[in-house]
Amino acid sequence: MAQLNVQLPDDLQRWTDARAVEGGFDSGSDYVRDLVRRDRDYAQKLAALQAAIDEGLASPVVDTSIDEIIARGLARHGLS
Repeated sequence: MAQLNVQLPDDLQRWTDARAVEGGFDSGSDYVRDLVRRDRDYAQKLAALQAAIDEGLASPVVDTSIDEIIARGLARHGLS
C-alpha cells in the first residue's frame, strides 16, 4: 500500500480526530482514507451521470407525448 503524509492545521487535526471517533474509525487516518474512497466513488458516479446526460442530449428529439411514453413503459412491464 502506498503512503501519503499530510500535515493539518491544529483545528483540522482536532476535527479529524473527533470525526474518526464519532464515525467508529480506528484512527484519523482511517477516517481520511474513507473520505478519499467516498470522493472517488462520487466522482465515478458523477462521470456516469454526465455521460448519460450527454447521451440524452445527443439523441434525437421525438414527437411522443408523455402519455405515450408512460403507456409504453407500463406495457413493457406488463402493467398496461
